[in-house]
Amino acid sequence: MCKENCLANPGSFLFSIFEALKGALLFSIMVILKFKKTALVLVFLYSMLPFAQAQKRYPVIDKAIIFDNERRQLSLEYLEKRHGLKQKEPTIKPVMIVLHWTEIPSAETTFKVFNRSTLPGARKEIASASALNVSAQYVVDRDGTIFKLLPDTMFARHVIGLNYCAIGVENVGGSKNPLTEAQLKANEQLIRQLKSKYPIEYVIGHYEYSLFRGTPLWKESDPGYITWKTDPGKDFMRNIRLRIKDLNLKGAPEHK
Repeated sequence: MCKENCLANPGSFLFSIFEALKGALLFSIMVILKFKKTALVLVFLYSMLPFAQAQKRYPVIDKAIIFDNERRQLSLEYLEKRHGLKQKEPTIKPVMIVLHWTEIPSAETTFKVFNRSTLPGARKEIASASALNVSAQYVVDRDGTIFKLLPDTMFARHVIGLNYCAIGVENVGGSKNPLTEAQLKANEQLIRQLKSKYPIEYVIGHYEYSLFRGTPLWKESDPGYITWKTDPGKDFMRNIRLRIKDLNLKGAPEHK
């Protein structure tokens, strides 16, 4: 009887199966809710752990370096003499983010190095270009904590030829102290945040900056003023680019 009815009306047969399964599911849920509330809550919370971990936000802490009149004047001079830009204020229009490593063991020591307005005597290789001290808008500590040293659009000396359009991110570590997974995630967070605020087109490692020579973005008055860099490491840049692939940001141009 069932065989004949099922063949004659397969839709009705499938509907009957669906109703039976729905009834069994509802019954199971009622049993769980009545006798297994604690277990249900635990299973739900466990299932949310990966999502919670993926949503972890690293803190951004304001830790401003000195930007006194001396630093302001030196910044304006650098913009004019090195980049050919005469401005009333030492600001930038960011289209690029440059990732660095500090080769300094701690965030606090990095802050002390950047905090003075003029270069220390040890930096003779770049002192001929300007007495302005190096710095960056951000420093990322080993645990992923992000320190904001300057406003995003305030000029900082961190990358030859591109300071006028680039936000600098320094990561505490170096060739003998590889950058951490937390720093990788914090850099991703920061890049996404900055991309949402500014027309960022490029994310590069410091070691790639010289590849912009000969492009419209390159602004350096002395063709011979180049320093060779390795930071923040090719592995780090490869990994960060995988994480921000969906943003469709460009890297350095390839020179043949």
